[in-house]
Amino acid sequence: MAFIHKFKQGNEYFVLDVNSGSVHKVDELVYDILDEEKLLDKQNVIEKLKDKYSREEISEAYDEIEYLIREDILYSKDLYEDIANESGTSPTYIKALCLNVIHDCNLRCKYCFADEGEYHGERKAMPVEVGKKAIDYVIKHSGPRKNIEVDLFGGEPLMAMKQIKEIVSYAREQEKIHNKNIRFTMTTNCTLLNDELMDYLNENMVNIVLSIDGRKEVNDKVRIRIDGSGTYDSIMPKIKKMVEKRDKDKLHYVRGTFTRNNLDFCEDVIHLSDQGFTEISIEPVVLPDEHTLSIRKEDLPKIFDEYDRLYDEILKREKEGKKINFYHFNIDLNGGPCVYKRISGCGAGHEYIAVTPDGDIYPCHQFIGNEDFKMGNIFTEEFNEDMATEFKNAHIYNKPQCRECWARFYCSGGCQANNYNFNKDIHIPYEIGCEMQKKRIECAIALKAKRMEERQELLPIID
Repeated sequence: MAFIHKFKQGNEYFVLDVNSGSVHKVDELVYDILDEEKLLDKQNVIEKLKDKYSREEISEAYDEIEYLIREDILYSKDLYEDIANESGTSPTYIKALCLNVIHDCNLRCKYCFADEGEYHGERKAMPVEVGKKAIDYVIKHSGPRKNIEVDLFGGEPLMAMKQIKEIVSYAREQEKIHNKNIRFTMTTNCTLLNDELMDYLNENMVNIVLSIDGRKEVNDKVRIRIDGSGTYDSIMPKIKKMVEKRDKDKLHYVRGTFTRNNLDFCEDVIHLSDQGFTEISIEPVVLPDEHTLSIRKEDLPKIFDEYDRLYDEILKREKEGKKINFYHFNIDLNGGPCVYKRISGCGAGHEYIAVTPDGDIYPCHQFIGNEDFKMGNIFTEEFNEDMATEFKNAHIYNKPQCRECWARFYCSGGCQANNYNFNKDIHIPYEIGCEMQKKRIECAIALKAKRMEERQELLPIID
């Protein structure tokens, strides 16, 4: 099992203590001394490195490392496995709901996981009574939780605005009655945005995800209308206007997908930044290997180079006063998310569920259409507790590959849907996704560490 992880980013050396989360920017000597599983015997280290450094240099650095080990800052012990095992027997409360308000879309994106909005079923919008019942359901099953997240999803949710307005209005009434705080989010392809809808979304959504894939030539090859025409020229002005209208205390980000056809995705981030956006995400497509747009193992070196380019570009632009908050490079070195979330991830299937227009319950939106993962229905109050328990227990300590991985507390075992779709087992991580995630985590740690160093907040440095 890895207890530390060391890596280079650019010309700098970093060490992560896996269990405590402490990060150290180190010199090359310390980097060479450290082994990921344990600190080797001093004499062995001296013998190993004697042709590169003097005995005195090695000895002094080694003594400093031993001090950090005694202080439990390096090679610290794992204190979380008991917490993970205990969580499996705790009550299940639902805190987040993906409300699939419509199984239909006005686009035909070539990489769509949702079968162009149909979810392998028929095109339909969610009746208002289903939406209201879903709100009742999540309130009833939220237990002592005050905050409830509801993501309005599709297909394209703006096609169901009449229903959405009634559902949101009903939720506002019910949250007062039950002393809850229901926070709505929406993911939209932006094609139907107008001034009235922008004002409504700004007022009622705590977060809006605005979809565009970056450069016009990239976007218009994959995010296309039914007639095959591109969307860039139509949606870019609308996205800009939506962001301009957005209240500063409310979240948004501009989200794209990169595929095998645009492995130079750093250019798409740069393009979006040049358009004035600061909150940006360009995420890898997840498709079966045989799909022409899928990411494959042989693409990983190019992808890693692009993440390195993006890391350098973000630092360069920050010096020029141009902020880029890249979603996948966000990381908290001062504790991160709560321990439970770091162990179990998104909570799909037990803390988080998806509801279809028919009221059927699935572990998340990516399982919709797979009848093996239908957990129940909001009208009958049936709920597959055994499946919920299986998802709850599918944390990093019950995934053998994750137990050994240095990144386990940052990826939390990966996406359960991706794990299943590629391996037919939620306990076996999606390998390509893991490799990309680990590279992103390294970039994120280095970026955060450099920012903390500039503010003189970086954790103890050996240098």
